[in-house]
Amino acid sequence: MLLKSTLLAATVLGLTATGALAETIRIGVTPGPHAQIVEKVKELLADDGVELEILEFSDYVVPNQALADGDLNVNSFQHQPYLDNQVADRGYDIVSVAQTVNYPMGVYSQSLASLDELEDGASIAIPNDPTNGGRALLLLESLGLIEIDDSVGLRATPLDIETNEKNLRIVELDAAQLPRSLADVAAAAINTNYALEAGLDPQEDAIAREEAQSPYVNVIAVRSEDAEAEWLKSLIAAYHSDEVKAFVEETFKGSVIAAW
Repeated sequence: MLLKSTLLAATVLGLTATGALAETIRIGVTPGPHAQIVEKVKELLADDGVELEILEFSDYVVPNQALADGDLNVNSFQHQPYLDNQVADRGYDIVSVAQTVNYPMGVYSQSLASLDELEDGASIAIPNDPTNGGRALLLLESLGLIEIDDSVGLRATPLDIETNEKNLRIVELDAAQLPRSLADVAAAAINTNYALEAGLDPQEDAIAREEAQSPYVNVIAVRSEDAEAEWLKSLIAAYHSDEVKAFVEETFKGSVIAAW
C-alpha cells in the first residue's frame, strides 16, 4: 500500500518544470448527483489541462478510508457532521476545504400519502450510521412524530427518543438500502442521493422534506497536508463556478441545492 500510495502521489501531485498544476486528480464520490456534478467539474478542469479521475463508491465508509490511505486525493460525498464523526471515530487526518451542495432529506412511502396516515406501531426506516441516523430522527421530530432529548444534538439515536405517541418502530438500515425497504415499512427517511439513484423524485415523491437550510451541507475533503495545494484551488474554483451552479439548478430542479 505504501508503494502504491507513493507512486500515486508522484503521478497526481507532481508539478512540471514550469510549475503547472497536477495533471490528474483522483476524486471519490457516491453514485448519483455527486458523480453527475463532478462530471461537470471534470469538463471545466479539462480546459485547464487537468484530468479529474472519478471513482464511485457505493457506501459512505470507504471513500474516507481510501482518502486516508492515499488511494484518492480528494472526496466529495459527505456532509460536515458525517466527516466530523468519521474523524473522531477513526482518527483520520482529513479536513473539509469547501462546501458543495445540500440534499434535503425526505420521507418516502409506498403506502402513505401523508404522515397523518401513520398507524400506531408503524415502522419507519432510517440510516444506520450515527450522523445520518441522527439527522433522520431530527427530521421526524421536526414533523411532530417524536421528541428527542435536547442534550444529544445532532448525534441522536433511537435510545434518545423521549416521546413517541404513535409507538413508531424505528428500523435502522444501511443508507443505500433504504429505497428498497419501502415495501416492508410504512415510511423511510432517505438521503436525496440514494433517493435519486433509486428513481425517486424528492420534489414529487417525498411526503415530507427537511428545510433547505440545515447543518448538513456537503463538503470537499482532503488530507490535511493537501489543504493548500494548488491543484485543490483549481478544483474548488471549477466546482464553485457559475457553470456548475447552473448545472445543479437545471439538472436537479431544487432536489439538490448549491451551497456557495
